[in-house]
Amino acid sequence: MKILLTGHKGQLGTALTQALAPRDVTGVDLPELDITDRTAVFTAVAQTTPDLILHCAALTDVDGCARNPALAYRVNGLGTQNVALAAQEFGAEMLHISSNEVFAGDRPEGYDEWAPLNPVNGYGRSKAAAEFHVTNLLSRFYIVRLSWLFAPGGRNFIHAILNRARETGQLRVVTDEVANPTYVNDLAAAITQLIDTHQYGVYHLTNAGACSRWEFANEILRQAGLSDVVNTPIQLKDFQRASTPPPYAALNNNVGKAIGIELRPWPDALAHYLNS
Repeated sequence: MKILLTGHKGQLGTALTQALAPRDVTGVDLPELDITDRTAVFTAVAQTTPDLILHCAALTDVDGCARNPALAYRVNGLGTQNVALAAQEFGAEMLHISSNEVFAGDRPEGYDEWAPLNPVNGYGRSKAAAEFHVTNLLSRFYIVRLSWLFAPGGRNFIHAILNRARETGQLRVVTDEVANPTYVNDLAAAITQLIDTHQYGVYHLTNAGACSRWEFANEILRQAGLSDVVNTPIQLKDFQRASTPPPYAALNNNVGKAIGIELRPWPDALAHYLNS
């Protein structure tokens, strides 16, 4: 199987490059390829003739998307449409990376794969548009939704918590934002397993279990030996930011589990991440 991987320099793209070795993978990313340039996308696909396009390239600055929703759609919506059209033109399968932020976040019990989309912010709307293009243009596709991705070597929630804890000895973290922490290496392994099934559809691939940001922070502190740090619970309304995150947007893994694809519990993944 020949694979074209967009966004190969990003956190997930890097992990997938490693997980897919020694398969025939060609990575493309900025500045060599701008997915908003349809001609450039078609040229890249024509040159590589992939059997599968793994589409990880995206604008993931959630607050930036809130400040500039037109740019968010141009990259995440139009860019994904260009990739889907190229997959259609050259007969390739496509796997698109999406997000729990395509949901409104009003279901404490979590969202199943077939739940209707109802995004509440610019980033979520751009990712919902991307899903619309994929599902309407292609028949052989996977949509993989994730949440709260953490990876080695990049800025993420874990780094922020540990840095603040060590610098100030106290934290203020929200209790009413709930989702699934997802370790990039576990996700890359699950995607590698998924593409061998050719079982197309929508998947929620996150580490098992959900928690609030406050609970996540507490577990980070516990595992890092910083349990003496004061972590004051607050609410989203007390934390000012450009974007409005969905409050209760945990993802339920029904479809992947049915075909034997499950990720370990998030505290176990966190332990592996911290230890490595």
